[in-house]
Amino acid sequence: MKIRAFFILWLAISSTWAALPLTVDGQPLPSLAPMLERVTPAVVNIATRGQVKRRIELPLSNDPFIQRFFDIPTIERTQETSSLGSGVIVDAEQGYILTNDHVIQDAYQITVTLTDGRELNAEIIGRDEATDIAVIQIAADNIQAVALSDSSKVRVGDFVVAIGNPFGLGQTVTSGIVSALGRSGLGIESYEDFIQTDASINLGNSGGALVNLRGELVGINTAIFGSGDGNPGSIGIGFAIPINMAHDIMLQLTEHGEVKRGRFGAQGQDLTPQLAQAFGIPLNNGFIVTQIESGSPAASSGLEVGDVIVTANGRKIRSAADMHNLVGLLRLGQSVDLKLFRQSKTMNLTAVIKPIDIAYIDGSKLHEKLAGAKIGEIRETKLQQGLVEYLQVHEVEQGSKAAQAGIYPGDIFYSLNKQRIKNFNQASQVIEDNRSGLILTIHRGSRELFLLIK
Repeated sequence: MKIRAFFILWLAISSTWAALPLTVDGQPLPSLAPMLERVTPAVVNIATRGQVKRRIELPLSNDPFIQRFFDIPTIERTQETSSLGSGVIVDAEQGYILTNDHVIQDAYQITVTLTDGRELNAEIIGRDEATDIAVIQIAADNIQAVALSDSSKVRVGDFVVAIGNPFGLGQTVTSGIVSALGRSGLGIESYEDFIQTDASINLGNSGGALVNLRGELVGINTAIFGSGDGNPGSIGIGFAIPINMAHDIMLQLTEHGEVKRGRFGAQGQDLTPQLAQAFGIPLNNGFIVTQIESGSPAASSGLEVGDVIVTANGRKIRSAADMHNLVGLLRLGQSVDLKLFRQSKTMNLTAVIKPIDIAYIDGSKLHEKLAGAKIGEIRETKLQQGLVEYLQVHEVEQGSKAAQAGIYPGDIFYSLNKQRIKNFNQASQVIEDNRSGLILTIHRGSRELFLLIK
């Protein structure tokens, strides 16, 4: 009886739907279909096959004491990987497709499927892990690119549509609004300035399109917030890289194959109301300079420790993240016009972004147990400390002797055998005088630790 009643109800609802008018007061019902018919051919599905090396952890292999005295070998295993994602054709003539770097990471084979069913091999033009943007290229006729919007004009509340390949189901369209702008500090990428949307974004949507109601590309869908219970589905919080940022990265990737970033040479922190009051500054937010590298563009511009930057190239700087994003997206040779407060006075400075020459050596030149560590001499001016010099590890080759000794990227070498070291000459002299063994004092984040080098 219940089944029969349900069937009758379903028929009644179906009849009602079937009877919906195509127009109301002579006007057609609103639909996204015409716009999507123009845009969806530019959104592609991406499937990859790749290889990644996994380190096999042996019992006690991470114990620094065991490593020093027993020389445990590093064992690696190559594993096959696969992934599914999305991409957006942004240049039909060249066959350029924008996607996320994590979609094609470690891939040796990339297959692009168009909406008309064609499957094409793609090659990588360039990748930028820091922004999670990659450009791949296909060779095909009769393909269609999407028009780009100006993402700086996007507003909270604008309607948007997400197009992608969630869970490998095939092209799927969801809609929503822009929930927030300028999201950063999420720890997803090195440079974050996300558009947040409640349009449903799921696994496989990565690299897909976020478009406005005119069918213009607003952003590249990148990440979601999970529910925290292991469920990978959308909970209405998704993030997209603004197309202005993605396009700037794309231009560098297509021109150079990589992003050539300069360094500003100033570090700092958020200006809080409490700090503003202490400094006598009539502001609630900004970027307060705490460190300046010697010889850097920041130093050459006349910037000083304690300055508070409030705008850069006309853009408001509310936090350290704002400054980090802006500088990281500038090209070598580009200038940055700064408005700042210094001792309650407004000033304007201009800095030109350029490489900062830092002397790097392989750690093997200091000690054989440091082989595989790229170490640099750093000189900078710090708040309340003045000019400081130190040695810092820039990168560590996986499986190298330095890695086995327990050295990590970012480590600062503070002293050897209780002797303060500031440069390569000092370190070399201490090592030369103590060939039998060394105690290396390291600053790692907020910790200090000791390593025995023999």
